[in-house]
Amino acid sequence: MRAGIGIMMVGCVLAACSNEAEKISFDGQFYRTDLDQLDARHEFRVTASPVSRSLLGAKEAARYEATVFCVNEYGSSAIKWVVGPDDPDEAMPISNDTLTLQGACPQ
Repeated sequence: MRAGIGIMMVGCVLAACSNEAEKISFDGQFYRTDLDQLDARHEFRVTASPVSRSLLGAKEAARYEATVFCVNEYGSSAIKWVVGPDDPDEAMPISNDTLTLQGACPQ
């Protein structure tokens, strides 16, 4: 019984470590990102938050999420941005501490 509990505890600790190791920081911060496909399957909207930690970090986290999506789905990291991370900071659509970018993967 004790051995089983010990094994479960070790497994939980190792699982927690692997999740931390998989996180990527941008500008020294961690961001929540989400990508939604739009009507045309290759088009997407990506969000990153909280922007209040760093606008640069949020833009790069969103870019990373979009690049991973395009590479996995279409085999290319090329993205045609409608509203992208290279646009001027003043033009960034930010609402409720969340940055929203939009683009399309190559077809």
